[in-house]
This record gives sequence, structure tokens and C-alpha cells, in this order.
Amino acid sequence: MSHAVYNDGNEMDSEESNSDLELQEAFEAGKLKSGLNYAVTAAKTHINNKAQLKNKLDELRSPLDWVERLDLVNAPAALAPELMTEVTDDGGKIDVEDDFQRELLFYRQAQAAVLEGIIKLQSLSIPTKRPDDYFAQMAKSEDHMKKVREKLLSRKLKMELSEKAKKLRSLRKFGKKVQVEVQQKRQKEKKQLLDSVKKYRKGKPESLDFLEGDSKVQAKPTTSKKGSKLNPKRNFKNKKFGFGGQKKRSKYNTAESSSDMNNFSVKTHQQQSKRKTLANKNKKRPGKSKRNKSRKS
Repeated sequence: MSHAVYNDGNEMDSEESNSDLELQEAFEAGKLKSGLNYAVTAAKTHINNKAQLKNKLDELRSPLDWVERLDLVNAPAALAPELMTEVTDDGGKIDVEDDFQRELLFYRQAQAAVLEGIIKLQSLSIPTKRPDDYFAQMAKSEDHMKKVREKLLSRKLKMELSEKAKKLRSLRKFGKKVQVEVQQKRQKEKKQLLDSVKKYRKGKPESLDFLEGDSKVQAKPTTSKKGSKLNPKRNFKNKKFGFGGQKKRSKYNTAESSSDMNNFSVKTHQQQSKRKTLANKNKKRPGKSKRNKSRKS
């Protein structure tokens, strides 16, 4: 902080010394007099040389026809009725500091020039509207437009390449998703196949249909049939431990089993009852002496 103050002080001292030297040089040259000195601004002299101005005006005047010059000198156009109450026209004088009045005057001047110029052009038989099949000369050169076309084509190509890249990225994401789903499906099928093989080894399924590609075959418990050739060890374990599930109360009657009459046959039951009655009729109970003898023997 102290260093900065020291530098500022040196600058102020150097400025004061320079101003003193200038004053001394001016006093030695006789430009300053003794006493109080102060700066005096020289008075402006306005020059209005009409002759030279007229000569310059004659030089600027062009000998061309009015069609080539299209210059007009006219008064501003009349104000619109809706603007008469907002803008007061005091003898053509406006407030130059008012932006709205100034711009409105420019607009009125241009409007009056257009109205007068169109009438003058029509009187000279000059068309004021462009024909439908008119081709204007291009403001840009062919080389420049060729560069512009190349730039537009390169930009279009970049856009197409970026769109293709986006599509490829989305397809890759979708392909990865499908690949994962396929792998999961294969793992699930493999697991189901291994489970089916394990169950077949234990003797639960009867056929090898699951090896033909149908992994949804449900394993059914084996039923004892005549002529079925199974491992005797497997049969013994099946009789001892069963096929899984609930073991107790498996032969209890339920509402469904009691109402199920599909396996009931009246003929077979009647024959069995008749046989029992005939057998009971043919058999006679032995006497007491015979029964005692059979007990002692």
C-alpha cells in the first residue's frame, strides 16, 4: 500500500515540474506578461462565401435526365386524421429533440416523394412494377454462390452422418438389450433342462420328451404298472419316501371325492353282494363239541 502511494506522489511531482517548465519557457519567449495570467479562447469567425458555394453547387449538378437522377423537392405529406390530435404542426416546425416527431416528418417526406414520383414515372411511360418472369442479376458472384452451395452441402452431409451415428447408437443399445434377453432365456432353458434331467434320474418323469426341445414338460410321478421296468432300488425308495408333497391324510375323503361317482359300478357291487350271501348260506356253524375239539387240537 505504501509503495502505491509513493508512486502516485512521484507522478504528481513530475506533472507539476513539467507545467512549471512550460510556464518558464513561455515567459522567456515573451508569451506571458507579469501579473495574473489566464487562458483566453479565440472568438469564432463564421464565413459565408456565397460565390464559392454556388460554384460548388454547379459542379455537383449532373447533366443527366431526371429518370437517371430521380430527385424530388416537395413538402411533407398531410398527416393522417388519427394523428392530428397527437401531433401539432406549428408552421412546419418540429421539436428536434422529440424522436417521434422527427421520425414522423421523415416518413411524411418519403411518402410525398413516392406519390409524386410514381405519377411522374407513369407520365413518362416507365413501368413501376416488376413483371412476373423477371430475373434480376445476382448481387453475389458465381464463385461466391458456389462456395455457399458447397458449404450447405457439407453441412447437410454432416447432419446426415450425425443422424446415422445416432441411429447406430440406438440400434447398438437395442441389440445389447436383445442379446441380454436371449442370454437370459437360454440360461433359463438350460436350468429347466438340468432340472428335468435330475428329476428323470430320480424316476419321476416317464418319458424323455423334454430332450426334444420342450423344456416346459411337467414331470409326473411314476405309477406302478405291469411290465414297467424300473430300478428296484428306486421302487423301494418310492414306496418308502413317496414322490414329495403331503404324506399324511392323503387317503382322507373330501367333498369332491365323496361326490365323485365315476368309478362306481352297480353291477359289480351287486355281484359281490350276491357272492357273499351265497357263501354265507353254504357255510353252517359247527356244534359246540366240534368247536371244543378244534380248540383243544
